[in-house]
Amino acid sequence: MRIRRILPAVIATAALAGLGLTGAASAAAQGAPTDVTPSQCKQGGGTPDLTDNLCKGGMHDGEMVD
Repeated sequence: MRIRRILPAVIATAALAGLGLTGAASAAAQGAPTDVTPSQCKQGGGTPDLTDNLCKGGMHDGEMVD
């Protein structure tokens, strides 16, 4: 009888702990700066500025151009 009460709590705790680790990993991945190629910058609607090595405008705005 005691196991029936404890088991759902253990499963719920493990599930919440797993979600916390997944959320932390995805937040770290999103915060990492990325480099884009000039063609990726253009495909995203931006203009590669090779003097500043930045993508201006579009979806990669402000990212470094490699």
